[in-house]
Amino acid sequence: MMSDEISDRGRIVRGQARPEIGELFVSSSGRMSHAPFIAGLAVLIGLFWLYDLHVGGWMRTATGWMVDLLLFFSACCLLSKRLHDRGRAGWWAGLALLAFHLAWPRPEGVVGWVALVLVAAFAVDLVALPGQASHNRFGPPQP
Repeated sequence: MMSDEISDRGRIVRGQARPEIGELFVSSSGRMSHAPFIAGLAVLIGLFWLYDLHVGGWMRTATGWMVDLLLFFSACCLLSKRLHDRGRAGWWAGLALLAFHLAWPRPEGVVGWVALVLVAAFAVDLVALPGQASHNRFGPPQP
């Protein structure tokens, strides 16, 4: 049994420290279990949806590239960590985000529907299936 340790912020942690909330969206290293991944994904999709729904016209032209870039970067970090937990390289996040982009907000044409199928396959893989139970090249398993 692992002993409790006090982190640099004074929190008591068991075993190893959990990542800070900000680190979930700005770092692609390490592994991530189901719960923080689902919560982080919900936050990112919610922010993207709200921005897409409420910002238009000149404001979208002026800020869209920056907001999209920030959300894309955060999504890459989040997806990479979950892919690492499944034993896969984080580069697969690029394919997942391309498929999401092609299927959002609704698929159009054959390419859009193929992209939607890919998004569904990634969703099943990253949300429904467990991570590797043992240590892998990306680190120890997350609780």
